[in-house]
Amino acid sequence: MSAELAVSLLALTLSVALLSGMLASSVLQHYAPARRRLRQIAAPTTVAGWARPIALTEEPNALAERICRLMPRTEKRMGEMRARLVAAGYRSQAAPVVYAAAQIVAAIGTGVLVLVVSGTMAYALFALVCGFGLPSAWLTIHVRKRTRMIRNGLPDVVDLLIVCLESGCSLHKAILKSGEELALAYKPIGDELALVATEIRAGKPRADAFMNFAHRTGIDDVRSLMAMLVQTDRFGTSLAQALRLHADLLRTRRRQHAEERAAKANVKLLIPLVLCLFPAFYILTLGPSMLHFARLFMDAVSGIQ
Repeated sequence: MSAELAVSLLALTLSVALLSGMLASSVLQHYAPARRRLRQIAAPTTVAGWARPIALTEEPNALAERICRLMPRTEKRMGEMRARLVAAGYRSQAAPVVYAAAQIVAAIGTGVLVLVVSGTMAYALFALVCGFGLPSAWLTIHVRKRTRMIRNGLPDVVDLLIVCLESGCSLHKAILKSGEELALAYKPIGDELALVATEIRAGKPRADAFMNFAHRTGIDDVRSLMAMLVQTDRFGTSLAQALRLHADLLRTRRRQHAEERAAKANVKLLIPLVLCLFPAFYILTLGPSMLHFARLFMDAVSGIQ
C-alpha cells in the first residue's frame, strides 16, 4: 500500500468519525433533559409536565355510535373489551367499537385473501378464524409490553415520590413531579400518574383515584402500592417511611423478575438452536462423511453386480 493511499484512508476515517461525533453530540444536546425543561419553561402556551391535557370525559363520537349499533356485541362483552383496551392505554370511548370493527374486518379480509389465493373453502374458513384473532393477539402483546414497562418503572416512581415528599412537596405535587420526570423513560407510568393527578384535581377522593389506577393497570405491584398509600393516608402514618420500605420490596421483586426471565432464556434458546443451528452444524460436520460412505457403498454395489 502506498503512502498516499494510506494517508487518504486515514483522512477519510477521521472525517467520518468527526462528522459522526458532531451529529451525535448535536442530537444528544437537543434531547437533553435540561434543554427540554428550558424549552418547556420558555414556552408560554404549554404547561410544564404534560405534553397534552388528559380529559376525564369525552364527547360521544357519532360514527362510533353508528358502528356500535351494527356490532353483534353485548354490553358485558364491550365492557370486557374496554377493560383490556384501558390496560393497553387506549381510553377513548370509541376504542372498543374500533377494536370490534377491526376484528370483523381482519377476519373477512384474511378469509377472502386466502380464498382467492388457494381457492379452498376449508383454508378460507381457517384463515377467517385466525384473522378474527389477530387484533386480540396484537392487543395481548401490547398489554404485556405496557405492563412490563409499568412494573419495571414502579420502583423509580416510589423513589421519586420519596424525594419529593422529603423535600416538602405535598402528595399531589409529588405525583405530578414524578410523572413529569418519568414521562420520557416510562411513558405509560407518566400517563397513568397524569390521570391520577387530574382525577384528584377534579375533586375525586384520593383513595378512589388510587384504586382506579390499580384497576386500570391490573398489576399486583400497583395494587399493593395503591393499597399502602390509601392506608397511610387514612391512618396518618409517615408516608415517606412507608414508601421507603415498599421501594425496597419493589426493587427486590424487579430483581426476581429479571432473574426469572434470565433463567427462562436458556430454555427458550433451545428452540432456535435445534431448528436453525444444529441442522446446519450436522450438515457441515457429517455431510462429507455421509457422501463418502454413500460413494463407497455405490462402488461396492456396482462391483458386486
